[in-house]
Amino acid sequence: MGKGLLHHIEIYVSDLKRSAKFWGWLLEELGYNVFQKWERGQSWKLGDTYIVFVQTEERFLDVPYHRSRVGLNHLAFQADSREQVDNMTDELKSKGITLLYTRQHPFAGGDNHYAVYFEDPDRIKVELVAP
Repeated sequence: MGKGLLHHIEIYVSDLKRSAKFWGWLLEELGYNVFQKWERGQSWKLGDTYIVFVQTEERFLDVPYHRSRVGLNHLAFQADSREQVDNMTDELKSKGITLLYTRQHPFAGGDNHYAVYFEDPDRIKVELVAP
């Protein structure tokens, strides 16, 4: 285990079934495997790091997530290559997933930053960036 490395991330979602479908596909494409599953949550793991999605309690669903508020802005994942970013972009489009910054794609992060940006079902921004 590496000191200071990310151990896990836990994200509360508005609809666990919908989020598990979205994140399961994406994370498994990136090499993650199902790690844990219970009535109100599910996680995927890659190496020593895992990502957990938990169903938000009804009483907390009144204020939706927005990446411009205090808290998480986005999650960025490392791709193997530019080709993987391109392939995933095509796959995201075919699944009808909302892409962000399409006018600047694939250089929305700058001239030397090759990535695709998109949203999960709760509008959490996700980035897949090539080395």
